[in-house]
Amino acid sequence: MRLRHVLLAATLLGSVLPALACRMTMALEQWPPYVYRDAQGSYTGLDLELLRAIFKEARCTLLTVPELPTARRQLLFQKGELDLLPAASETPERHSYARFSLSYRDEAVGVFSKSGAPGNHRQVASFAQLARGKSTLLAPKVGWYGADYAAARPALEKDGRLNTFGSFRQGILMLDAGRADLLLGDVLAVRHEARLQGVALNTLPFLALRAPVHLMLNARTTSPADLAHLNAAITRLEQRGVLAAIRSSYEAP
Repeated sequence: MRLRHVLLAATLLGSVLPALACRMTMALEQWPPYVYRDAQGSYTGLDLELLRAIFKEARCTLLTVPELPTARRQLLFQKGELDLLPAASETPERHSYARFSLSYRDEAVGVFSKSGAPGNHRQVASFAQLARGKSTLLAPKVGWYGADYAAARPALEKDGRLNTFGSFRQGILMLDAGRADLLLGDVLAVRHEARLQGVALNTLPFLALRAPVHLMLNARTTSPADLAHLNAAITRLEQRGVLAAIRSSYEAP
């Protein structure tokens, strides 16, 4: 059964106004605090709030289908079964099958230590310094975390100072248990999970990566006009401070 056949059961996230501009589908995934289920079982999160605001302003309709693994979502997108992927990095190779909106937020990747842990890990100010030192690091198994980390990773692996994790829940558990001195990851995701587990963190004085993310539209199933509607909505919302207010509400103290 093609994915579009299940859309009658999908969750409507767009405006209650008539959809005058466009209609798109996306698949959900658990990625707190960007997308997650709240205590009542409803989906919420930073990206969903931003997308709701953008689609409402554009008078477009956004439909969601049940959660899918990341690799499955990417495959269905490339096959034309999904119209939209959020939080996408714009890369040359993706332009063969996708079009990209204006940036609607940044992603930031940082390095953290457990508060009160012994050692001088908080003095580490770069990946080059980390690679030359003795500190051990926990890092996600997959994903791009910047050129500096990519350059330092071979030395860390050679010295046996790099361990990986599959989820930030697992990563924080490992850090709390003393499996490594430091942890690398998306700033908001790491802080969100640490608060849930009651683990106090220190942030090292450098960012591994800061880069814009975009809405990635399927070039086969969307049009340049669809992109123009969303870009215009993003521009108006930025000018009015609406998106900035949503982003700031998720920033950790």
